[in-house]
Amino acid sequence: MACNRSSSVISIDHDSPLGFWTYSEWRPSALAAQIDLLWYFEGSLTHLRERVFPNGLLDLTLQFEEPHRRVEDQRRESFPALCLTGLLSRPMVIEAPADHCRVLGMRLHPAAAYALLENPIHELTGYTVALDELFADAAEDLAERCWLAESGEACLHQAASWITEQTENSPGEDPEVAWVSTQIRRSAGRVSIAELRERIGMTKTRLATSFREQIGVTPKLYARILRFRHALDLIHVPGSSLADVAVDAGFYDQSHMNREFRELGGLSPGELAAAVRYPRSVNVAER
Repeated sequence: MACNRSSSVISIDHDSPLGFWTYSEWRPSALAAQIDLLWYFEGSLTHLRERVFPNGLLDLTLQFEEPHRRVEDQRRESFPALCLTGLLSRPMVIEAPADHCRVLGMRLHPAAAYALLENPIHELTGYTVALDELFADAAEDLAERCWLAESGEACLHQAASWITEQTENSPGEDPEVAWVSTQIRRSAGRVSIAELRERIGMTKTRLATSFREQIGVTPKLYARILRFRHALDLIHVPGSSLADVAVDAGFYDQSHMNREFRELGGLSPGELAAAVRYPRSVNVAER
């Protein structure tokens, strides 16, 4: 495995029993409030199916070749070539093409998705929608820019410019929702929603409604998702026991963690710890 850095873009050449590919990622500091990660993948996978876990983000993807498919109850449905997937609250299994594939991805914070759409985003939660159904001209512009890019790194820069232009004039979230979501994210879900609500002086119903419209789920579910996502990081730290993970991630006890992993990830903590994990990802190969 070789790793190169250029203009803050990290590029990795990977060759293992999982497949062979070039993967590039970039976290532009100027877009930290909008984007968690920009990534670019080109290559082939040996294990075609991948279990994707809830992470509190929305995914915008552009597939340059044969599209990936969503697998559910043995049904396979192709994703649109350029699409936006809302927040997940349960795992999703995707299947890569059997041959070579090339994909651009943007992991958007909910605030960026809300600014991008300028409409409530809860209707996207758990669903994938073709981007041109949301705004045709902007979707066509992004696709054209990326198709004309001369390299994966250039493609990432084009995507960053596009999201900047699309969101720079949007009013964004309400200040109260923005503050609550920031506190939940910074604490990885280990914060009292009731205490946050008291700090801003909003009723439980009003906060839940506004938060769902602008983030995609309720504050409580958002905190659960981020706590689960944090636990996924901890579970592969060398020397950590499952009991340690439960405490560090903020679960009441190991039973509580087991229930949350089953509901949000579809697997037990032990099964996840033993699963084959993709490099630089918490996602696992689906058998």
